[in-house]
Amino acid sequence: MATTDRTFAQWLTQAGIAVERLTVQKQAVLQAAFCFRQQAGADYYSTRLLSHFLLHCGSGLQVAQIARLLEISRPTASRQQGLSSKEAIQQAHHRMDGRPYGKLLPRYAGPIAEFLCRHPDASRADLIDFIDQTFDVHVSRIALYKFLKKFGLDRVGASGAAPATAAATLPVPTASPDPPTTRPVATLAATSAPPFCSDARASRARS
Repeated sequence: MATTDRTFAQWLTQAGIAVERLTVQKQAVLQAAFCFRQQAGADYYSTRLLSHFLLHCGSGLQVAQIARLLEISRPTASRQQGLSSKEAIQQAHHRMDGRPYGKLLPRYAGPIAEFLCRHPDASRADLIDFIDQTFDVHVSRIALYKFLKKFGLDRVGASGAAPATAAATLPVPTASPDPPTTRPVATLAATSAPPFCSDARASRARS
């Protein structure tokens, strides 16, 4: 027991936390975190779970103190501070299962636009999950960002409707198994024949 206490004190000292300044509640939380650290290890996933708990359990510890305890950078801890439990697990899942990355095809733009319109508050992790479940393709966040920007889908706002410029750039495949709902009416109208054109063969007027 004395060895464990001494190791716990050293762990806090390395993080710049004075044991004598801790309340009974904080010391109990850190004792539990230290036991978890000892048993689960210091791998990415154990650290991610522990950091998420310490950042959201109301311990009163500063973000910099938690970062030093878990030996992660201060910006990394700050980014995790604003994540929900679902998003934290999704990011860990994508780190484990996100390689090798697949390729986003132009014909995916229609279903992705429909998903964004129906879920205006969806996060990038939610969209990556949708692509994974719908097309069985793993993509990186950078690839997804470039794809959305290419087709104007990064400008889909909270109103739930895609801008006209985005709808105009969506591809319209000639022979695709996608359902008709993935082909916007505005796009079909834009690809129709121009005015004063008919199906009849044009002939040159007599001069």
